[in-house]
Amino acid sequence: MPFQVRPTSPYDILPAVPAFTVTSAEFADGERLAKNQLSAIFGADGADESPSLAWSGYPEGTKSFAVTCFDLDAATGTGFWHWIVIDIPVGVTELPAGAGSAESAGLPDGARQIRNDADLRQFLGAAPPEGDGEHRYLFAVNALATERLQVDDDVTPALLSFNLVANTIGRAVITGTCKR
Repeated sequence: MPFQVRPTSPYDILPAVPAFTVTSAEFADGERLAKNQLSAIFGADGADESPSLAWSGYPEGTKSFAVTCFDLDAATGTGFWHWIVIDIPVGVTELPAGAGSAESAGLPDGARQIRNDADLRQFLGAAPPEGDGEHRYLFAVNALATERLQVDDDVTPALLSFNLVANTIGRAVITGTCKR
């Protein structure tokens, strides 16, 4: 039986912040993720390749960015964090496809990948269970009021999220989907 659909966005219950724009060359908002964005690690016949993301129109006063990917429909009761990158310098306004590799080769100097819900410091592609219905993957770019989040590299996704909310002054979200 497919998991019941969750609310439209977890960001709806957080304090409101100004929106800005994020796009990807691999998918448009609300469209299916490309095959490379599916998981090889979790057997979805993909490549665990993070999509390219480009953003603009972020608020004045932004000092850094954080990028996350969250599966809103994971059958966990709390969703599933697929990717977390923090401390992206304010002058950076895009990440190339594959930036979320385990080697972090495509990330700008100073940016850090925080472990996701699979305890990996990399992008983990989409892998909804077969027959579970369509899952929504929210890629968020958070504009932050601090140059660096004061968390260590072993912070949990939940505690990191708490720190993000406290420092976010703007947010851009693009949603990709996947069904197997």
